[in-house]
Amino acid sequence: MTDKAITWIDGSWVDGNPPLLGPMTHAVWMASVVFDGARAFRRLAPDLDRHCARVVRSARIMGLAPTLDAARIEDIAWEGIERFPPEAELYIRPVFYSEEGFVVAVPESTRFFLSVFEAPLPPPRGLNVCLSPYRRPSPDMAPTLAKTSCLYPNSARALREVRANGYDTAVMLDGLSNVAELATANLFMVKDGVVSTPAANGTFLDGITRERIIALLRDDGMTVLERTIRYQELVEADELFATGNYSKVMPIARLDDRALQPGPVAKRARELYFAFAERAGGRRQ
Repeated sequence: MTDKAITWIDGSWVDGNPPLLGPMTHAVWMASVVFDGARAFRRLAPDLDRHCARVVRSARIMGLAPTLDAARIEDIAWEGIERFPPEAELYIRPVFYSEEGFVVAVPESTRFFLSVFEAPLPPPRGLNVCLSPYRRPSPDMAPTLAKTSCLYPNSARALREVRANGYDTAVMLDGLSNVAELATANLFMVKDGVVSTPAANGTFLDGITRERIIALLRDDGMTVLERTIRYQELVEADELFATGNYSKVMPIARLDDRALQPGPVAKRARELYFAFAERAGGRRQ
């Protein structure tokens, strides 16, 4: 990912993977770092403003002092996007981190950078998923309301385990044994024409793409419920699909040992999303 990458640091763009964090940097050993991810393709960056606002919000949750506001971060992101060819498919990653502190970060030492790099959108092939024994923490156990790096090792160990068994990703439950999400994406199910997704209860990130898909499907006349879901309901569902910024909408083709066909709701959600991107994803004047 570093061959075709640029990073904005202190007002300048640099190529590749510049060294930024030193051995004494607080973020290296105490995980005082937050990030966000947005997408750009065909000079469209749908919901970029919301991603920029969320990284500022995440920084504050983690006790950092953001040095830029969301509007300025969005401007920087567009500067980076426009340095690539119009047809490039890109990932935009703004980051705040703390340079100083001992256990508790020193807010005044907060720094910022933003990377833009080529990352082709994955084709909508069906995902193979299975249940993970690892669970999402509750808000009193971890900073679950922030998009922060310290939450991702838990996802990584779930991914390592299921991939060793031939699956792509994992279904993760919360502490009450309800379905939370996939390891790195939000999860939807369809049963008898009704779309359901786990209610955002603080144990997983209420994804920006998740929220967008809910709104688009409802506007399209579908019933979408945000509710408690038990794993057995996934087993009995007519259709399953995932949403997330990196891949947008992906059908699920296998749950444990059960094969599923990519369904019409996932197809429609994907169509609606990219139509929305064409309408609203351009640079704001």
